[in-house]
Amino acid sequence: MTRACSVVVASLGVAAGLGAGQTTPAELLMRDITREAGVTFQHHAAPEKKYIVESMSGGVALFDFDNDGLIDIYFVDSLTVDTAKDPGAARSALYRNRGKAQFEDVTDKAGVGHPGWGMGVCTADFDGDGWEDMYVTALGGNKLYRNNHDGTFADVTERARVGMGGWSTGCGFADYDRDGDLDLFVSRYVKVDLGNLPQFGRDKTCEYRGVSVQCGPRGLPGESDVLFRNDGGTFTDVSERAGVSDPRAYFGLGVAGFDCNQDGWMDLYVANDSTPNFLYVNQKDGTFKDYNALYHNDGDHFTDVSFRSKTAASSLPYVGWGNRFFDYDNDGLLDLIVVNGHVYPQLDKARLRGSAGYRQRKLLYHNRGDGMFDEVGARYGAAITEERVSRGLAVGDLDNDGRLDVVTNDLDGSPQVLHNELASPGNWLLVRIRGLGMNTGAVGAVVTVRAGALTQRRLVQSGSSYLSQEDKRLHFGLGKAGQVDALEVTWPDGTTTAQHNVKANQLVQIEQAR
Repeated sequence: MTRACSVVVASLGVAAGLGAGQTTPAELLMRDITREAGVTFQHHAAPEKKYIVESMSGGVALFDFDNDGLIDIYFVDSLTVDTAKDPGAARSALYRNRGKAQFEDVTDKAGVGHPGWGMGVCTADFDGDGWEDMYVTALGGNKLYRNNHDGTFADVTERARVGMGGWSTGCGFADYDRDGDLDLFVSRYVKVDLGNLPQFGRDKTCEYRGVSVQCGPRGLPGESDVLFRNDGGTFTDVSERAGVSDPRAYFGLGVAGFDCNQDGWMDLYVANDSTPNFLYVNQKDGTFKDYNALYHNDGDHFTDVSFRSKTAASSLPYVGWGNRFFDYDNDGLLDLIVVNGHVYPQLDKARLRGSAGYRQRKLLYHNRGDGMFDEVGARYGAAITEERVSRGLAVGDLDNDGRLDVVTNDLDGSPQVLHNELASPGNWLLVRIRGLGMNTGAVGAVVTVRAGALTQRRLVQSGSSYLSQEDKRLHFGLGKAGQVDALEVTWPDGTTTAQHNVKANQLVQIEQAR
């Protein structure tokens, strides 16, 4: 039997909202607790969005930076063309989880508030000391923050040789060469000269259905991508040698590292804007081969199942960004959430026929279990249907109650911390694993859970969604099953660890045997 793997990537393409004429009272699924949780972060972007550099930012990371068992939050902020020379004008923010859905702003103490014109973020323990570090992508230079184990971070970008220039977007750590430490891939978007930006509405590439808008990405030069090999705490650019530099200079955005053909070697997917995507298959010799297109794995090729699964039609005419498969009701089936928002605020004045406005609602797809999804956002009220200009999205269990929560980063204002308060979810299991050597977070490991007739697999991944980082602990909805019959961890080096008859509704921690 062929095993299947599926990936949804951030797309800048389009779709309708459901729920018109909805009259039944909304059920409570997600409650917006942003303010009461103590999260006061504000994202900054120029309101007119006359330049493409002012439309794309907004990653968010969920990770446990202080190793206290609670998931913390990092929001990425951006500058504008007018404030580009003043890094202090934008303030990214780190919030420490104090428990009981309460967060404390520890940005200044941590020293991670001003990475520059921030775009995205990914996390991993790159130096093998057991503490999560953080890499922030930006326009003009990225930052690698090493965790000091005391609530602070050190900027080790220059020492580690991962600063680079240009406009970086997505990032992710993975051990592509199976030498035991974590390498780093960074996608880049468009070549930009802030002193010579393309004039707003200057030609046909700066129009949308007759309306003058920002220029790009079409008509602008793209950027190459970069793969850094970890050489024991410092990194070497091996992009060209590995075959992943993108010499055609497509417009790179999201990245995902995973083993698509299950040969034990990490492959790489890059979601490009307005140009073909890349599927780089690992050749096990330090190089990759590009196979375009990734949707549903049918063994030796991939099939686009968007329309067949009923997820495509309902997405028109929205502009999708952060997205994630997650089991919001713990029934053992992966659902899907997508956040949306246009890049052209001018649409609100033009009100073009058939086009959604600048602010757009989220889409929530419930897995029916037959390969198809129902868009059910309207069933769950304002937390899902409120129109916003969203970008980054990350999913994780913020209070360890077994129900997955959602955090978004939105342009021009406050984010959303959405607390899952579904009244009658199924049973669940949360799994945290710890690897040996330099890869203590076991990035690339796969956990398989069997409960009755249900079999599920999850991957530990660095970098996800749109320029964001999800909770690396792996969540399994179990439905009515009161225990997991078998749990198996396949570690990045191919060894395995198994447990049996694991009780449901708990956090399980598993360490790799020495």
